[in-house]
Amino acid sequence: MTGGLSSSTPADGFPRIVIITGCMGAGKSTVAQALAERLPKAVHLRGDLFRRMIVSGRVEMSQNPPPEAERQLRLRYELAWSVAAQYADAGFTVVYQDVILGEFLEWAAERLKSYRPAVVVLDPSAEVLTARDRARSKNIYDDPIYGSWTAAQIRQVLHEHTPHIGLWLDTSAQNVDQTVDQILERLRQSD
Repeated sequence: MTGGLSSSTPADGFPRIVIITGCMGAGKSTVAQALAERLPKAVHLRGDLFRRMIVSGRVEMSQNPPPEAERQLRLRYELAWSVAAQYADAGFTVVYQDVILGEFLEWAAERLKSYRPAVVVLDPSAEVLTARDRARSKNIYDDPIYGSWTAAQIRQVLHEHTPHIGLWLDTSAQNVDQTVDQILERLRQSD
């Protein structure tokens, strides 16, 4: 990995890595896919892939995670960041999405700083998060496996313990295209 400015900044000034985060059900996967599809040479990197690759011994994050859950979370992030850097070095714009909350968001931006990443936080209301979660096949909120988080509790972590860096968007009343339009407009303005 070189991580040098010449290989990490495209000619048009658009960020080489876009980090999309937010609570579960915020629309990260859908928005990241749509954003990547609108860029000329892009990768949609799903951070959760590295969690799902663990076949046995996986420990899920919860409200009071055991040390092994935190160790696996850090490993998941490190693997994703390494892959993001390699794709960026190969000339792709990487749209990297994952649930990155608390100190980990600043850690991600710091780890990838040579790529001058853009950070986008999708922040719909707790009511919208809950409704989206109920409409999905995999429900997270109020699931005992995940420590019985509610949408309001995870949003509290987002708002009270996550550094307010990057572009924060209340996407409660937006569809996917509107969100992607806003991201593209704002990231191009910051060139």
